[in-house]
Amino acid sequence: MITVNLTKAKAITHDARRVARAQEFAPLDVKATIPSEAVAAEAARAAIRTKYAEIQTAVNAATDVAALKTIMEQLA
Repeated sequence: MITVNLTKAKAITHDARRVARAQEFAPLDVKATIPSEAVAAEAARAAIRTKYAEIQTAVNAATDVAALKTIMEQLA
């Protein structure tokens, strides 16, 4: 039987969340510096922040590996 350390599994999931978030932010980081696109870029960035804040809450609330696996699949 394999035993998974839930705390470490959550840390790995948080790392994956951060990477996915950074990938979504990357194109908007450039657009945010262009005056004509800055407002729209910031609105999109706000939506991404909300999305990943919800994922962070889900990771923190996870009580088993199955929940974390589901989150990881969403991040892929």
